Amino acid sequence: MVWSLFRRGRSAAGLPVPGRCAPGRHALATERLLLFTPRTRLDVVAALAAGADAEAQRWLGTKADEVLPDPDARRIALAWPPAGDDGRRIPPVLAEPFSPGPDDPLLLVCVRRSDLRYAGALELHPQRGEMGGWLAPGCRGQGLGTELFRAGVELAHTHLGLATIRAGAEPANAASRRALAGAGFLPDRGPLRHTLPDGRVVDAVWHRHDAPTTTRCH
Repeated sequence: MVWSLFRRGRSAAGLPVPGRCAPGRHALATERLLLFTPRTRLDVVAALAAGADAEAQRWLGTKADEVLPDPDARRIALAWPPAGDDGRRIPPVLAEPFSPGPDDPLLLVCVRRSDLRYAGALELHPQRGEMGGWLAPGCRGQGLGTELFRAGVELAHTHLGLATIRAGAEPANAASRRALAGAGFLPDRGPLRHTLPDGRVVDAVWHRHDAPTTTRCH
């Protein structure tokens, strides 16, 4: 997992189509993942649930009020398909539309294209040019982290017009550092210490990805 910034192919019918973005909303795909701006509160809850376990929180350090502490609640949230895409009803409060706040980092929830189950999330702060992301427990150790960060590169360079995107990780977080290297990130200089959202101060190493040309979607 790379630090969270969020502080507060085949596609199924009804899911966003990669490349068909709208103002404030994005959709893109890798070989095995579909990523899109959350449409419902369920999408957001599932994104947070994917990184709420102890293994992920070792690296993410999410604020306590943004972590789902109940393992059963996390399992249920991740088991639901994206709202309405298999005909099953979900609790009305989770089916409510979600609109990103104007000052929030960009959050993209991701699902596996093979079974359309929630797989994790990607975050990007355009003003800072920084990216973060994580995978659900059942999606780790399969090379999906590299795909997740490649999607972040595409989002930054071809959707947002950013020439440089950076990501930070702890030196001991070998899985995230491998995934970043696999996505084309190179070592970069930056602050040697980083404060996580929960207040912990950790060692830091930084990575960057540059693009010679950039574009924007809608």
